[in-house]
Amino acid sequence: MLHNITFVTVIILGFITFFVGLGWLVSPEPWLLDQAANETLLNVSFDKLFSESININLPLYLTLSYRFFGWWILSVGLLITAYAIVTRMGTTVARFTIYFVLFIIFCGMTLIEKTFIPTSPFLYLTLGAWILWFIGIWSGIQLKKYDA
Repeated sequence: MLHNITFVTVIILGFITFFVGLGWLVSPEPWLLDQAANETLLNVSFDKLFSESININLPLYLTLSYRFFGWWILSVGLLITAYAIVTRMGTTVARFTIYFVLFIIFCGMTLIEKTFIPTSPFLYLTLGAWILWFIGIWSGIQLKKYDA
């Protein structure tokens, strides 16, 4: 049972990451997925920003940036999922490695979100990721007791 919890938490994190990236890839205006936080950060509405003649191509640039970002996030989700499937999270090294990498990723995400977009609804997604991470760590520690 503990092994399944350890494995499933990483699989869920991989799937969530994949689908968040997919959302940015397929959204016609991906910057609007976090509109309120982005407008707060910029201190201007997108309507006003896009109405300036100098910014006529800004939507194209933002679309490109978000598509690249979405592809990158989707790829990370695929890598997390593939790692979990290949290793089956069957060894202490496999578990420690992925949870250490996820810890670094989540720390960076949390810092950026709290610093630049503290009103973003993505904070709730990050909180959910941390909860899954803690559950996975806990089950991995419990599982290690049986490995000895």
